Amino acid sequence: MALDPLLLRLDRLAGGRQAGVLIAEEDRQHPRTRRAFTWIMWLLTVELVIGVGAVVVAVVLAEDGAHVPLAVWMRTLVVLAMTATLFYFAWRASLGWRWAYQRLRLFAQIFPVITLVMAAIPGLYPTWMVTEQIVFSLIMIGIADFLTSDHMRHAYRRPDAPPAG
Repeated sequence: MALDPLLLRLDRLAGGRQAGVLIAEEDRQHPRTRRAFTWIMWLLTVELVIGVGAVVVAVVLAEDGAHVPLAVWMRTLVVLAMTATLFYFAWRASLGWRWAYQRLRLFAQIFPVITLVMAAIPGLYPTWMVTEQIVFSLIMIGIADFLTSDHMRHAYRRPDAPPAG
């Protein structure tokens, strides 16, 4: 594929020293691994729809003359950019790149905490956005649950880790 050199460069930037580490093909092709990534991609799609929906709500409110705080605009843009990044990590992880699995797992565990803390700040966001953030967090927790399963942690273990048993 003509994009491979560009993608590998991007992987190197995002993955650092671990950028070239692939998991075993049998782990990547395992039905539980493939099923987990199918669910993760669907959940990320729901996140994307929610993010686009938040932008639409903000635009409609602004066009109707309502004040839409800067925090709302920043949140909607950050969520869309973050979701695109998570799609990239999920895609690369599904191809067996260990670094992408690690990044996806890390962000899926951290983002819900950050989002819920931000939602708890009184007056920062309108009620509709607080609700969006809670739903977003619950979906991210679901993604993290798939990524931290025993099977996935075993499939994406360090190459020098001892075999389970």
